[in-house]
Amino acid sequence: MDKSIIEKILAIVVPCYNEESVLYETTKKLVEVLDDLSIVISHDSFILYVNDGSKDQTWDIIQELHSQEKRVCGVNLAANAGHQNALMAGLTIVQDKADMIVTIDADLQDDVNAIKEMVANYIKGNDIVYGVRKNRSTDTWFKRNTALAFYSVMKKMGIKSVYNHADYRLMSRRAVKQLLMYSERNLFLRGLVPLIGYKTACVYYDRHERFAGESKYPFSKMISFAFDGITSFSTKPVHYIFIIGILFVLVALSIMLYSLYSYCMGNTIEGWTSVMMSIWFCMGCILLAIGVIGEYIGKIYYEVKGRPRFNIESVLID
Repeated sequence: MDKSIIEKILAIVVPCYNEESVLYETTKKLVEVLDDLSIVISHDSFILYVNDGSKDQTWDIIQELHSQEKRVCGVNLAANAGHQNALMAGLTIVQDKADMIVTIDADLQDDVNAIKEMVANYIKGNDIVYGVRKNRSTDTWFKRNTALAFYSVMKKMGIKSVYNHADYRLMSRRAVKQLLMYSERNLFLRGLVPLIGYKTACVYYDRHERFAGESKYPFSKMISFAFDGITSFSTKPVHYIFIIGILFVLVALSIMLYSLYSYCMGNTIEGWTSVMMSIWFCMGCILLAIGVIGEYIGKIYYEVKGRPRFNIESVLID
């Protein structure tokens, strides 16, 4: 084995929000992975937990684990910043401390053993290695089909993304530094990472049931996340609204010509119901269009403020 490879440091970044029920088991599994990889990575490799403003004992447990195992490190955010920002906080901390960085959720649904194959692909020269689910057999019918619809919409909107990939990936140091150059506040990392453009590979794995605790992504949050992804990377919704507007104008002109013809022929009939339906339908479309445009304007509003994505309160790294 090339000595330069063995000296490479691996950092595993794990965002945490109210994960007290899984942290001990997650640490056990990840430490085992580091031990198994010890012949190909540096002994200075470590795990970095990012406490995203948890309301339970998550940070206390991270401090306890850090005192017991030097390879367990932690970052405590002063307030809840959201999953994507917590990931960026962790990447910011480790960008100069590790040669390759894996991001994974704390719930053990993603197979930690896939990290070994990710490292193998990194050694082969890949800067980004995506963890991709083999299938969605463990999902409910509703979640499986809504996920399929989400990826289909993303593709039609022209957004680059990897099907069945969430935020489980390995990135090289230079890929992370490139990612951190993207300064937008409305983060959708699944769309940002493919924009980097370095050599990539995929590792396929089976997703497990959550070890303990509750999902941090209920349906409402998933819908919001999907909408953020679309509006952060594509202007096609506004383009589609423009096309719909043209169609409505053409329909209106047709109705106007028909109305004039009927008037000239003396066949005019009072149609209060049809008029009211047309008015309500058109007004609904107008309000929908204004709402979509408003979302884009809102994003501009948040971006131009330039507020920090997160506030780091304390760091535990030896």
